[in-house]
Amino acid sequence: MKATAPPRRRLLGPAARPAATRRRRGRSWLPAHLLAWGYTALLAVPLYYFLVSAFKDNDAIFADPLGLPSGLSLDNFTDAFGNADLGLAIANSALVTAFALVLTLGLAVPAAFALARSTGRAAAVMERIFSLGFLIPTFAALFPTFLLAAVTGLYQTRAFIVLLLPATAMPLSIVILTQFMRTIPREMEEAARMDGAGTFAVLRHVYAPMCGPGIATVVLLNFLSFWNEYLYSLIIIGPDPAQRTIQVALPTLKSVTGTQYGVLTAGTVLTLIPVYVVYTVLQKRMQQALISGAVKM
Repeated sequence: MKATAPPRRRLLGPAARPAATRRRRGRSWLPAHLLAWGYTALLAVPLYYFLVSAFKDNDAIFADPLGLPSGLSLDNFTDAFGNADLGLAIANSALVTAFALVLTLGLAVPAAFALARSTGRAAAVMERIFSLGFLIPTFAALFPTFLLAAVTGLYQTRAFIVLLLPATAMPLSIVILTQFMRTIPREMEEAARMDGAGTFAVLRHVYAPMCGPGIATVVLLNFLSFWNEYLYSLIIIGPDPAQRTIQVALPTLKSVTGTQYGVLTAGTVLTLIPVYVVYTVLQKRMQQALISGAVKM
């Protein structure tokens, strides 16, 4: 008698797996999908209400809060510009934010470069000191900052805010940039040194380009913080229409216009446009920073 060979088993690939298995896996992800869509709705509904209210008056807002506006009139936006002088306030915020960002990067990038290249105990202590900056609450430094502005003669000036904002951003900026620069191989710096590059050239041509995602992250985070800063701008600059920033000018719409919520919402929308533009430009670089950080972990 001839021996019969056992039947060969076919290896099933992912496309040939039983449909029941795929259905079980789909049901296991259902709670996560529901939570994700629920969170999206929590964000989308207020944003929709916020945007449609910018084109309505008070009667339409209270009568039908979620209804579409009857027209796309820009009267609320023009009223916001005229009543609170938002054009000048936006220009002031842009100047303060731009100069503060340049000063922050000019200080944080070289400091992070020095800390990343140092291996001694002093560098570790210095890095911990910068990390302690996260523990200082905003209100704790309010009174000393007010006294400092008065003593230096920079009270009620934008120049003091330009100098103050980088000081508040240095701890986070240096910690982020230091971690990115430590991932750069020392061989890159040694190759540049062999070609005759000095310390500044190594920073400019080696470290800074390779830390592009980290620098973009620092710029985006600090831009959001500087643009939305309200407390110190209110205390130091005050209500002077010629120098106040957009966040200080916005609350004046409520008193000037008699609480016209459509005008107030329109003014707030105007302040969000620069934030949206900057985020759109830098979001890919920030995503690269987050992905590279997750891979290195």
